[in-house]
Amino acid sequence: MTVTVLIPARNEQNTIVEVLHRVLCEFEFFTGEIIVIDDGSSDATAELAASVTGVKVLRLHPGRGKGAALRAGLAQARGEVIIVQDADLEYDPTEYPALLKPIQEGKASVVYGSRLLGARTGRSFGISNWRFYLGGRFLSWLTSWLYGARMTDTATGYKVFLTSVLRELALTAEGFDFCPEVTAKVLKKGIPILEIPISYLPRSIAEGKKIRWRDGLIAVWTLVRIRWS
Repeated sequence: MTVTVLIPARNEQNTIVEVLHRVLCEFEFFTGEIIVIDDGSSDATAELAASVTGVKVLRLHPGRGKGAALRAGLAQARGEVIIVQDADLEYDPTEYPALLKPIQEGKASVVYGSRLLGARTGRSFGISNWRFYLGGRFLSWLTSWLYGARMTDTATGYKVFLTSVLRELALTAEGFDFCPEVTAKVLKKGIPILEIPISYLPRSIAEGKKIRWRDGLIAVWTLVRIRWS
């Protein structure tokens, strides 16, 4: 099974190299490729990513958002499976074998890493990130209610798909609405999403977290719009 790791990145020069090295360490377990999509960074993110051997870098100018970056990466992906990997250090690539196992065994075509099923290592959301925690819980509840699914963490950054499934969804999201859009369209097609527990090391807005409260409102509208479209 071949895997494409898609890494959307904007102004992540402080973490991108370490993230790439961690991902490359996991390549001993599978055959794959890494595509970094630089979303209009004003720092050295793209140059640093390109300096790592074996990494393909796409550049979007001007920056358009996470959804646009992932769609650009998907268009060039050659792997049978897609892993979405954030460019910060919140998510640990050592989770890849566990995330990929259900797909390798034919038990699932979509797998989400849930931060709420019991983190295996590291710390959880923490007090400083309580707004993100509550927002994520609400979106997961809303998704479950609208689509008749049992979801604990739809906002997770670790999403794994059979490439063929992802390409059938006709995604249009430009920004962080990628997460509710892809989840809604998968569930509306009747494709189950398997959640497995992952570890999580959250960062604050001061440390570079980019999602904002308005993205939560867009997520709600996206879920409702797709459900009744």
